This record gives sequence, C-alpha cells and structure tokens, in this order.
Amino acid sequence: MRRSLAGVALAVTSMVALSFLIPLGLLVMSLAREQSITAAEQSAAAMAPILALTTDPAELQEAGAGLRAAEHLVIHLPDRRFVGGPGHAPPDVLERAVQERESISRDVPGGWIYLQPVILPQDRVAVVENFVPDDELTRGVALSWSVMAGLAVVLLGGSVLVADRLGSAVVTSAKRLAEAARRLGAGNLDSRVQPKGPPELKEAGTAFNTMADRMTDLLAVERELVADLSHRLRTPLTALHLAVERIPPGAETGRIQAAVDELERELGAIIAEARTPLAVGPMGRVLRGDGAPEGPPADAERCEVAEVVGQRAGFWAVLAGQQGRPCQVQVTDEPTPVGLPESDITAVVDALVGNVFRYTPPGTALEIAVSRTAHTVEFAVHDAGPGIADPDGALARGGSTGSTGLGLDIARRAAVAAQGAVRITRGPLGGASVSVTFTLCVGAPQDRPRSRRRARVAGARKG
Repeated sequence: MRRSLAGVALAVTSMVALSFLIPLGLLVMSLAREQSITAAEQSAAAMAPILALTTDPAELQEAGAGLRAAEHLVIHLPDRRFVGGPGHAPPDVLERAVQERESISRDVPGGWIYLQPVILPQDRVAVVENFVPDDELTRGVALSWSVMAGLAVVLLGGSVLVADRLGSAVVTSAKRLAEAARRLGAGNLDSRVQPKGPPELKEAGTAFNTMADRMTDLLAVERELVADLSHRLRTPLTALHLAVERIPPGAETGRIQAAVDELERELGAIIAEARTPLAVGPMGRVLRGDGAPEGPPADAERCEVAEVVGQRAGFWAVLAGQQGRPCQVQVTDEPTPVGLPESDITAVVDALVGNVFRYTPPGTALEIAVSRTAHTVEFAVHDAGPGIADPDGALARGGSTGSTGLGLDIARRAAVAAQGAVRITRGPLGGASVSVTFTLCVGAPQDRPRSRRRARVAGARKG
C-alpha cells in the first residue's frame, strides 16, 4: 500500500508537471524564435533610409556593420550587385519581392529569411535580405529546457518523498488495525488498537475498540446466562436423582442412573466452562488469551468418526427399541479421522438422532450411516418421518419450526470447522435425510479396502 501511494503521487505529480512544463517549454521556444525574427526585421528595416541616401557598397557595408542582428545581412542592388555576400534567398522569391514590392518572410534550408524591398529614385528597387540560422532561432531554448527539467525532477522527488511519509503513516496505522482485528478473530478478546494516523483511520480504530468492548461485554453476559441456566437445571436433576433411587433395582435402573450421572457431569462441565474467564473459539472450544487452544496441542484435536458414531448409535439403538423404532446402523471399517474433538462429533450425533426421536412419532424407522470417500467422511441420519419442508430455513440458527433450531446449527458449525457442509434432502426411507460431510485429516490412510459393518435393532424390549 505504501508503494501504491508513492506510485499514485508520482503519477499525479508527473501529469501535473508535464501539463505545466510542456506548454512552458513550447512557449520558451516560440519566444526565442520571435525575438530572433524581430531583431532581423528591425535590422533590415533600418537599412531602408540608408539606401534612400546612397547605394555605395562600401558605405552600405559600413552602415550595416553597426546594426544588431546584421551578421547575415545582404543588400541586393538594382544593377544585380549585392553587398555582404550572395545571400540565401532563392532567385524566384527574390524576384517576387522586387516585382510585388512587398516584404516576404519564409523558412529556408538552414534557417529563416526576411526580404524587405526598398524603392529607390527612378523607380528602381533594392532588396534588403536578412538571414537567421536555425541555431539563432533556438538560442537559449536548451538551457531553459534543462532548468525546467531539473525543476521537474526536484518536484517529482519531493512529491514522492512527501507521499512516502504520508503513506508510511497510513500503512502503519492500517497494519496495526488489521493485526488487532486478526487477534480478535483468533479469540484474543483483549486485543485493542491505539488510534493513530489520518482522521479516518483514527475513527476506524476508535470504532474497532468500541466493537471489541461490546463483544467482550456481550460474551460475558452470554456466558453468565449459560452458567445461570445450567445451574437452574440442577434442581430438577436432583429431583430426578431422588426418583431414580426410589425405583426398584432392575436392568433399566442401572442405565437410567448412568444417564443421570452423565447428564450431571455434562452440566457441571458446562457451568465450569461458562465461569472460566477465557475466550471461546469455534464449536465452543476454550481458548487462552492469545487465541491458542487450551489443553492438548492442535494435532491432538482429532477423532475417528466411525468409532464415535458406533458408540453413540448403541445408546440410541436401545432407546429406539423401547419406542419400537427399527434402527439400522451402517458404519464403515475404514479410518475416518477428522480434525474435531470427540465431544464435537458426539454433539452432532446426539443432535441429529435426537431430532428424529423428538419430531417423528414412535415406531418411525431410522438409519445411522458413516461412509468415506477419498477426501471426506460423511455422517448421515435418515428417517421415515414426514421430512423437512424448508431445508434452508431449518439450517438457520433458531429458524426451525417448533424448536430452538440449535440441533442442525450444531451440525452446521461442526461441518464448517472441519471444512465440510450440511445437506438436507429426502432420504431413502422416505423422510428427512441429514448428511454432514467432514474433510479427512491430512495424512489419513486411503488405501485400505472399504467395508461396512451392519447392525439392525428393531423392537428391542426392556430388560
């Protein structure tokens, strides 16, 4: 940007200098020519009264020697004699001046001539010729042009220097603002900028700081709200614990107690995370003040989609059996590493499968599938329900009809974090089909033979 500003200043200054210096140079050349021509005409006109008095060559030559610009002065006498040399006027032009008895000026090879007829006694005509060489017509022009060229160079250099200084201030301020924006985008909520530079950039820096302060305040309020809401759930969770303890021991009691314990652990983790005074990155990942992930290094943030889906499918298959839902699970045996932690994939599976249980009647069949291509992993949930009338609207956060809209938004954000996408179509079971595509981690094996393990759970009974 700094070079661009200097280049723009150089271009503008060059245009201004050229628009000023070129006409000035032409004017200087024109003035030099006019001065030489005027001097030559005056010298020729000064010889007219002398010719009226005498036509003696010696006297004429003596008189012409004292005139200005008379180095090339020639007098053509009526008897075809001449004083001062043969002259430069072509014979036909000289004859025309004698016949027409009018002054003639014109360019000739090597310069310019001026012919002044003088009428002598007895109706005779003498012609005074004055020749001005080309170097006399342009005397002083080269020096004037050199001075103007030097002035133009100084002007251009000064403008570039000034533009460079101004550009340096603008570029430095813009770089600081961009760096602060990058730090803020990486999760460093303490990132601020010192407003400097031109008024516009100062105003932009002030607006950036105001925005960052507002974001920090809003994030703090949101996290406190999450913590408060999560804490309020502890009361019904405690009541649920007490209700479970009163259930007679049985095969289902252990599963219910385990589910309640898992819910309590997740609730405690949410409260602890919300109370932590740190930034929050994509998919709710906690970041340190400098924007780096807290905990394991970045290369450890990966998991096998097939393994996570297989584990969660087992949990949901039991619930499907209790509701009389045919549930088919198709998970590939190939490696399916993606750049997301296990908790994110678990959230996606629970959100999409949970939607099927929430918004389709008991007994509706569903299918959970994981497949892999050369570069992607696809997790899909198909059901035999009524489907989704507005897929685009369902993907908008909070836009799902009759729900919070967060389930599909969780899947969308996870897909974006793994450079993938979410697609909603009509599935093979006749209802909705929601597929989430994740990009495979770099270096993932791709040469293993593909196969699938299938499991069908239909109408599983309690106990």
